[in-house]
Amino acid sequence: MEKILSSLRNIPGSKKNKKRLGRGPSSGHGKTAAKGHKGQNSRSGGGVPAYFEGGQMPLIRRLPKRGFNNPFAKIYTVVNLDVIENKFNDGEEVTVETLRAKKIIKKVKDGVKILGNGEITKKLTFSGVLFSKSAKEKILNAGGTINE
Repeated sequence: MEKILSSLRNIPGSKKNKKRLGRGPSSGHGKTAAKGHKGQNSRSGGGVPAYFEGGQMPLIRRLPKRGFNNPFAKIYTVVNLDVIENKFNDGEEVTVETLRAKKIIKKVKDGVKILGNGEITKKLTFSGVLFSKSAKEKILNAGGTINE
């Protein structure tokens, strides 16, 4: 006998009807809708949130708190000189756009800051970025220029 997709049926007993609560005496779940009598969990909107620990001191209150998060702090995207040395050619200009184009940085938060980790030998022109003291010194010693 040839089987056609449209003729396929579920095996009897494989699909079970959803428990429909509070639908009269014939369902067997009328009156209290299988929730018992009174109490917090019998009410609509009743029950406790998932994080409730039965009155025990909650985990978030047991753990020690440390530090302070300053909402006004400037967060800079940092780039080290050794990365710039490897990605740029002699005489090129280093800006936020060129750093993004060469996929050195992804996000610019409150600006880009060049740090002095590594050495630089190429004469590069920097503009639109901030520097640490050591980075500024190394760039100028290598013959580079800084436009602020």
